[in-house]
Amino acid sequence: MNYFLDKSFPSVKYEDPRFFAAAPTRDQAKRIYWDDLKRLTPRWAQSKHPNESEMAIYLTNGATIFIVGMDKPERIEGSPWDGGILDEFGNMKKQAWGEHVRPALADRNGWCDLIGVPEGRNHYYDVAKEAQANESGEWAYYHWFSSDILPQSEIDAAKKDLDELVYQQEYEGSFINFTGRTYYPYQYFTHQAKILYDKKQPLIFCLDFNVAPGVAVVLQEKPIKDISTNAYLTGETATGVIGEVYIPRNSNTVLVCNKLINDWGNHQGRIAIYGDATGGSKGTAKLGGTDWDLVRQSLGRHFGDRLLFNVAKSNPSERDRVNSVNSRLKTMDGKIRLYVDPSKAPHVVKDFEGVQCVEGGSGEIDKKKSPELTHLTDAIGYYIHQEFPVRKIGAGMAVVKGV
Repeated sequence: MNYFLDKSFPSVKYEDPRFFAAAPTRDQAKRIYWDDLKRLTPRWAQSKHPNESEMAIYLTNGATIFIVGMDKPERIEGSPWDGGILDEFGNMKKQAWGEHVRPALADRNGWCDLIGVPEGRNHYYDVAKEAQANESGEWAYYHWFSSDILPQSEIDAAKKDLDELVYQQEYEGSFINFTGRTYYPYQYFTHQAKILYDKKQPLIFCLDFNVAPGVAVVLQEKPIKDISTNAYLTGETATGVIGEVYIPRNSNTVLVCNKLINDWGNHQGRIAIYGDATGGSKGTAKLGGTDWDLVRQSLGRHFGDRLLFNVAKSNPSERDRVNSVNSRLKTMDGKIRLYVDPSKAPHVVKDFEGVQCVEGGSGEIDKKKSPELTHLTDAIGYYIHQEFPVRKIGAGMAVVKGV
């Protein structure tokens, strides 16, 4: 970081050099950079105290370092820049680089590093391919494996937690082409099981608010047995899909809850609730409150204080949710931690087998191709991602641009 203080550094050609460190959102940029940059910049090198509201650090050589969020890429415009970093570039808006950042660097022939973990074959992939093919010296491409910098114990743990494609993306910096089936690890004969319901152990209700179809999924966590010894593995559980609600048409939240009560009303243990944090904008809030209000009223009247709501404040990204489910279905080292009883949840099977990725996308679910699908696996995903999220300590990957 000291090169920001040295006017002999090749990219510093003006009396007031300006640099930025950017991330997909302002809050994310602040979390990644702000405190660290203040600690890394010695007090003698600062011309005045950092501006907390503007997130700017002023240096004695006339340079300024700004922290910028790219949720509004136009923030980067208005003043020329000498250089900067776009961190987690794959999660930024596609137009951020070409329409906003690159023109802002042009006046001073500035440089920019585009860094992060690949996010499928999106705009980051396109820029990486351009950098690799370019022979003018304007671009440079750097890429490394996590195994080069992380302890072997971390790599081994990742292989036990992540499915193969997610591992390649997060730990090897590979631009994976997620095409075809979204839940690609799922195989009917591998993931089917006769799962015994235990009326005294906790149940898990997973909800995704919709009207056609109206759905819910019922799960229980089960201990895993070692196939060779038939002994239970201490601390290891698998998620068992033991039931579903599927109302094809004219459904609403109350009808889904009534079906859950009808099927599971005699359960003696606790019941944990997970689901869509938004409350279902296309659901049935007009019936009397938000969808989550209706769930609390409908299920609460029957199950009372045995209900435990575990609804996140916001939903995870679709890609993160899918990665978590796929890693639960099958890890890179072959371990399966999610099973479906097909006699009790046939529509869940259809979802796992039928949900497709958007053609040419970076792993997004194609919601239009089969609108009757996705809802059950979405519901499962809210639970899986909240309780068994994919750890993201991915491989470094940089594309360096000199404009």
